[in-house]
Amino acid sequence: MSIPDEKIFPHATGLAAKTVEKHQDPQELVFYAGWFCPFVQRTWIALEERGIPYQYKEVNPYKKEKHFLDINPKGLVPAIEYQGKALYESLILCEFLEEAYPSYNPKLLPSDPYTRAYVRIWLDHISKSIVPAFFRLIQAQEAEKQEAALEEFNKALATLAAKVKVPYFLGEEFSLVDVAIAPWVVRDYIAAEHRGYRREAVGSGWKEYAEQLEKRESVVKTQSDKEHYAEIYGRYLRDEAQSEAAKATRAGKAIP
Repeated sequence: MSIPDEKIFPHATGLAAKTVEKHQDPQELVFYAGWFCPFVQRTWIALEERGIPYQYKEVNPYKKEKHFLDINPKGLVPAIEYQGKALYESLILCEFLEEAYPSYNPKLLPSDPYTRAYVRIWLDHISKSIVPAFFRLIQAQEAEKQEAALEEFNKALATLAAKVKVPYFLGEEFSLVDVAIAPWVVRDYIAAEHRGYRREAVGSGWKEYAEQLEKRESVVKTQSDKEHYAEIYGRYLRDEAQSEAAKATRAGKAIP
C-alpha cells in the first residue's frame, strides 16, 4: 500500500495499540507491520485469531531500519522473520502460519481439499476484483468515474456476498476468506462518507455479513481509531476538493 504523506500517525491507536503492547517480548516469529495497512491487518487478524506467539514491530515507511531491509530488500509490510528468514505478502503469510503452526487453532483453511480449493478461488476474487475496485473508488475524482467505480465495487462485493453462508463465508467456520475481506469492511466507511457507498445497496445480505466481521474479536483487536484511517485516505479527498476548487475558479465562481 502506498503512503499518502510523511505526516502519517506513527503507531497504532485504540484497541490495536493495546494489542501491540501485549506483543513486545522477543519471539520466534517477528511480525513487521504498519498499523494503517489493510494488508497488514489481514496477517495480524490471522495471528490473533489463532493465538500464535509473535513480536510486533512497527515499520516506519520513511525510516526503515537496516535489519528490516537486509532481510526484506523490498521493504514491504506485512512481513515476518521466522527462524532468521523473511517472508512477505499478506495471504502467503496467512497460509504459512497454517503450516508452520499446525497445533494452533482455529485453522483458517479447511482440511477438506475441495473446500480449501474453493476458499482459494474466492481469495483470488477478493484480490483481483474487490480490493482494486475499492482503491479505484477512493481515488476517483470526477463524478462520472466515481459512479462507474462505485458500480464496479458493488458488483464485486455482490458476487462474493452471494456465496456467503452466514454468519461467515463458510457458515459457522471463520475462514481465510473472512480474514482477507475484513480490513476493507472496517474501512468502507470512507467510501460511505465520500463516495455514496451503502452496504444495503450491495444486496444478498452483505450488510449483515459485514456487521458480523466487524464484531469478530480478532478484527476489533487489530483496528486503530477511525480518525487516523481517515488521514490515510485524506490525500485523495483533498485532491478532489482542490480539483473542484480549480473548476470553480475557472468558471468564475466564488470559493467558500
